[in-house]
Formats: sequence, C-alpha cells, structure tokens
Amino acid sequence: MQSLVFTVPPQADGLRLGVFLRRAGVSASCIKAVKHQGDGFFADDAPLHTDQPVHAGQTIRFTLPPEPPTSVTPQPVPFTLVYESDFAAVVDKPAGLAVHPTLNYTDGTLANGWLYHLQASGRTGVFRPTNRLDKNTSGLVLLAQNAYAAPLLAASARKCYLALAEGEMPPGPGCVEAPLGRRGDSIIGRCVRADGKPSRTDYLVLAAGGGHSLVACLPRTGRTHQIRVHMAHIGHPLAGDTLYGGSDALLQRHALHCAVLAFAEPPAATPRRFESLPPADFAGACLACGLPQGQALQAVLTDLPLAEPETAGE
Repeated sequence: MQSLVFTVPPQADGLRLGVFLRRAGVSASCIKAVKHQGDGFFADDAPLHTDQPVHAGQTIRFTLPPEPPTSVTPQPVPFTLVYESDFAAVVDKPAGLAVHPTLNYTDGTLANGWLYHLQASGRTGVFRPTNRLDKNTSGLVLLAQNAYAAPLLAASARKCYLALAEGEMPPGPGCVEAPLGRRGDSIIGRCVRADGKPSRTDYLVLAAGGGHSLVACLPRTGRTHQIRVHMAHIGHPLAGDTLYGGSDALLQRHALHCAVLAFAEPPAATPRRFESLPPADFAGACLACGLPQGQALQAVLTDLPLAEPETAGE
C-alpha cells in the first residue's frame, strides 16, 4: 500500500490537520477514506485527528487504504505502456479498443488489459483513467495509480489531438466555440444546439493538401465527441467519421489521435510531457494526401503548445 509523507512548513503552523491536507492537495474523499478505511494519520509517528492542529517541522504520514474491489476481469489486451510510476501511468491506446467495459463491449477493453498488467507484476488495483478516448480514437491515456493522485492528475492534464479533416483549411490558428448536446436521432451522437453545454476547441492547421487538412486540436472543454462535432460544424468533418458526415474512402475510422499529453505528477507536481505519433492507418492517410508524417510530424509535435486543463470529462 502506498504511503505519503508531508512536512509542515512554517506558514501552515497551527492549521487543523484536515485543512493542511486539503491545501496539500489531498482530496476530501481521500481524507475520509484514510480515516474510516485506513490506519489514520500520524504526526511524527503519533496519531493525529483531522481536527487537531499541525505544527511547523512535523512530518505528517498516512497510508492509503486498500483499493476497492473491481468487477473488471484481467485479460491480456494489447496496449503500449509509455510511462509508469507510483502515482501515474501513461498508455498508448490503439484504435478499435474500448477504454471501459460497456453493454456492447463487456470485456477485451483497456481496463481489462490494465488489470492484467497489474496482476502480471504482482500488484492489485483499479483502473483510473483521467481522460477517456472514444473506441476508435487512438493515442495517449493518463491513468492515476491511486485515489490521492487521481484528482491532481485530472486537474493538471493538458492534451493535444491530431485530426485529419476533410477540405483544405487555411493555415494558422482558429477556434470553435459552440454549445454541444445530445442528437435526437442517435443514442451516442452529439450536435451543436442552443441549449447544449458550453464547449470550445482551439485548433491550429498544420498543413493542407490532397483535399484534407492536418489539424492540431486543443480542447478547452471536454465534451463527448467535442472535436468531431466542432470540426463537422465548421464544414470540415474528420476523415472516416461517418457519424458526423465524413467519408470513409481514405480511412475506415475517424481520424483522431491524442498525440501530446502533459501533466504535473504528484506529490511534487513534477512536469511530465509525452508525445505519440499516429498509428499506421492515420499516417498512411496523411501520406496519401502529401501531409506530414513520421519524423517531420515528430518535430511539429515537439513544438506544439497545449491547451489549459479541460473543464469537463470527455
């Protein structure tokens, strides 16, 4: 089980333990779990209640309680492990792999594969993604290794997606700010509608040719299908995205890839940044249109700015 240690700085002298922990980034739900399901909190190895004061120089220690049981069955599902520590993990998800078990995909998901990875390395745990990609979206997914890290990672995560859009767009930056809601003719579909949730996607057209555009999309909010709907809304549906008016002549799935992921890793808020080139089908579509891929695209990714943390889950 994971143990956490904090040293009380002079400016926190006299704060109640609960207040000190909240200011240190420990969520209220995590504090509650340690109190009621764990071994409690200790100051210099002496038990301390959350309503008692802490003092400068004290070492506050606690152990995270055991993870709750999970109904997800471990299965050997392929994915690429990009990074792993005691607090965070980054995986590269292939297109066609669902993130979570659903009614349509009861197993064989990224969650099943992650539980298998933990089991194979002699560990137990649960699957805690801080961002969720559609089944046919490829790219980077950030996982939290414990309940303490989860809200901190979710709050700091920043992402950039690569999209191959239909039509040749003028190079440079742009923005789509249009509210999104459910589409009445589809269980999963979304659309722009006046009573929808506020949604904004910033984008940068990297190159255009062959009747398509390679676009870096920077979501400021994280609505379901946001990038796909916003690009279709401005007349440039994603290649392969037949749900939103795209053609599958060039690609057999919607051309969207989470290519850059950055976050502050707890407990020291260490900056991390990871990049992922699109898979072969996406790269092949770019090649057919004369658009950057391979090493040329890697150089572009390294220089890409990132959006501020998202304000809603995708």
